[in-house]
Amino acid sequence: MSTAAESDRVFKALASSIRRELLDALRDNPRTTGDLCALFPALDRCTVMQHLKVLDAADLVIVERRGRERWNHLNPLPIKHIHDRWIGAYAARAVGLLDRLKQDLEA
Repeated sequence: MSTAAESDRVFKALASSIRRELLDALRDNPRTTGDLCALFPALDRCTVMQHLKVLDAADLVIVERRGRERWNHLNPLPIKHIHDRWIGAYAARAVGLLDRLKQDLEA
Protein backbone atom coordinates (compact mmCIF):
# COMPACT_ATOMS: atom_id res chain seq x y z
CA MET A 1 0.00 0.00 0.00
CA SER A 2 1.63 3.18 -1.10
CA THR A 3 -0.64 5.80 0.44
CA ALA A 4 -2.98 6.23 3.35
CA ALA A 5 -5.77 7.10 0.90
CA GLU A 6 -5.42 3.69 -0.78
CA SER A 7 -5.58 1.95 2.59
CA ASP A 8 -8.64 3.98 3.52
CA ARG A 9 -10.41 2.97 0.30
CA VAL A 10 -9.69 -0.72 0.94
CA PHE A 11 -10.86 -0.58 4.55
CA LYS A 12 -13.99 1.35 3.51
CA ALA A 13 -14.74 -1.26 0.84
CA LEU A 14 -14.24 -4.15 3.28
CA ALA A 15 -16.42 -2.48 5.94
CA SER A 16 -19.61 -3.51 4.14
CA SER A 17 -20.83 -7.09 4.61
CA ILE A 18 -22.43 -7.03 1.15
CA ARG A 19 -19.14 -6.04 -0.47
CA ARG A 20 -17.36 -8.80 1.45
CA GLU A 21 -19.98 -11.25 0.18
CA LEU A 22 -19.40 -9.99 -3.37
CA LEU A 23 -15.67 -10.60 -2.95
CA ASP A 24 -16.42 -14.09 -1.59
CA ALA A 25 -18.49 -14.77 -4.70
CA LEU A 26 -15.49 -13.79 -6.84
CA ARG A 27 -12.97 -15.81 -4.85
CA ASP A 28 -12.98 -18.94 -7.02
CA ASN A 29 -13.72 -17.48 -10.44
CA PRO A 30 -14.73 -14.25 -12.17
CA ARG A 31 -18.43 -13.54 -12.64
CA THR A 32 -20.48 -11.25 -14.78
CA THR A 33 -22.38 -8.43 -13.15
CA GLY A 34 -25.60 -10.23 -14.08
CA ASP A 35 -24.40 -13.37 -12.24
CA LEU A 36 -23.62 -11.29 -9.15
CA CYS A 37 -27.04 -9.63 -9.29
CA ALA A 38 -28.66 -13.07 -9.40
CA LEU A 39 -26.75 -14.05 -6.23
CA PHE A 40 -28.25 -11.07 -4.38
CA PRO A 41 -31.97 -11.10 -5.25
CA ALA A 42 -32.78 -8.71 -2.40
CA LEU A 43 -30.69 -6.00 -4.11
CA ASP A 44 -31.50 -4.28 -7.36
CA ARG A 45 -28.93 -4.09 -10.14
CA CYS A 46 -28.17 -0.43 -9.40
CA THR A 47 -27.25 -1.24 -5.78
CA VAL A 48 -24.98 -4.12 -6.84
CA MET A 49 -23.31 -1.81 -9.36
CA GLN A 50 -22.73 0.83 -6.66
CA HIS A 51 -21.05 -1.77 -4.44
CA LEU A 52 -18.92 -2.95 -7.37
CA LYS A 53 -17.91 0.66 -8.04
CA VAL A 54 -16.60 0.98 -4.45
CA LEU A 55 -14.71 -2.32 -4.82
CA ASP A 56 -13.28 -1.15 -8.16
CA ALA A 57 -12.17 2.18 -6.64
CA ALA A 58 -10.36 0.23 -3.92
CA ASP A 59 -8.71 -1.93 -6.63
CA LEU A 60 -10.29 -5.05 -5.09
CA VAL A 61 -12.09 -5.86 -8.33
CA ILE A 62 -10.68 -5.79 -11.84
CA VAL A 63 -13.30 -5.23 -14.51
CA GLU A 64 -12.98 -6.80 -17.94
CA ARG A 65 -15.47 -5.94 -20.64
CA ARG A 66 -16.26 -8.66 -23.18
CA GLY A 67 -18.77 -7.33 -25.65
CA ARG A 68 -21.85 -6.37 -23.65
CA GLU A 69 -20.76 -8.33 -20.58
CA ARG A 70 -18.82 -6.95 -17.68
CA TRP A 71 -16.67 -9.62 -16.01
CA ASN A 72 -15.54 -8.93 -12.45
CA HIS A 73 -12.31 -10.50 -11.21
CA LEU A 74 -11.09 -10.53 -7.62
CA ASN A 75 -7.80 -8.69 -7.10
CA PRO A 76 -6.40 -10.11 -3.84
CA LEU A 77 -3.28 -7.90 -3.74
CA PRO A 78 -4.77 -5.03 -1.69
CA ILE A 79 -5.94 -7.57 0.91
CA LYS A 80 -2.47 -9.16 0.93
CA HIS A 81 -0.90 -5.74 1.50
CA ILE A 82 -3.20 -5.19 4.48
CA HIS A 83 -2.33 -8.63 5.79
CA ASP A 84 1.38 -7.99 5.43
CA ARG A 85 1.17 -4.63 7.18
CA TRP A 86 -1.41 -5.27 9.89
CA ILE A 87 -1.62 -9.02 10.50
CA GLY A 88 1.63 -10.64 9.37
CA ALA A 89 3.78 -9.29 12.19
CA TYR A 90 1.23 -10.30 14.83
CA ALA A 91 0.84 -13.77 13.33
CA ALA A 92 4.62 -14.27 13.29
CA ARG A 93 4.76 -13.30 16.97
CA ALA A 94 1.96 -15.76 17.80
CA VAL A 95 3.75 -18.57 15.95
CA GLY A 96 6.91 -17.74 17.89
CA LEU A 97 5.00 -17.93 21.17
CA LEU A 98 3.51 -21.29 20.22
CA ASP A 99 6.97 -22.59 19.32
CA ARG A 100 8.33 -21.46 22.70
CA LEU A 101 5.38 -23.09 24.47
CA LYS A 102 6.01 -26.35 22.60
CA GLN A 103 9.70 -26.25 23.51
CA ASP A 104 8.88 -25.55 27.17
CA LEU A 105 6.38 -28.42 27.28
CA GLU A 106 8.83 -30.82 25.69
CA ALA A 107 11.60 -29.87 28.15
